[in-house]
Amino acid sequence: MRTLRPPYLWHLADDRVFLRAPAIEDSGEFLARVRDSRGLHHPWVTPPASPDTFAAYVARASTAEFQGFLICRRSDGALVGVANLSQIARGLLQSAYLGYYGFVPFVRQGYITEGVGQVVSRAFGALALHRVEANVQPENLPSKAVVQRLGFRLEGFSPRYLKIAGRWRDHERWAMLSDEWRGRESPQG
Repeated sequence: MRTLRPPYLWHLADDRVFLRAPAIEDSGEFLARVRDSRGLHHPWVTPPASPDTFAAYVARASTAEFQGFLICRRSDGALVGVANLSQIARGLLQSAYLGYYGFVPFVRQGYITEGVGQVVSRAFGALALHRVEANVQPENLPSKAVVQRLGFRLEGFSPRYLKIAGRWRDHERWAMLSDEWRGRESPQG
């Protein structure tokens, strides 16, 4: 069994996963997971795939504009996925973009939904954001299922919105507001 490295950024007693900040020491496991998950990720996302790009991700992962989280399985500390809040805007907007992906062999077990839910709770709690937006390619059914399970609402369609894997790709725009999340988490909601 692996040693679980604190600090845990967020977890509840019954959660199967916890979040933590990425560190340079994670490079080996992270890059192996990315390598093993190439077929899963293409054409949806291009995660850091070299020691240099991973080091850049770690450096960026705890800035005012970007918060990166490793989603780890609580039972053994295994790295099961990643979730990021990017382009965090303050002032009148108080919003961020949400991105996430899982790793083989941990997909389709609910870990990513749980971890992303923790990130959304952090966004509306500790980070005091008003809005979180996720842009998902229409054909990426597993990613759409995550935001749907978490209660995000479909706001629209953005043609050729993001350039991923060398191509401009269409995206659906899914969003959640802080009061919608709080209502969802309450016993009456």
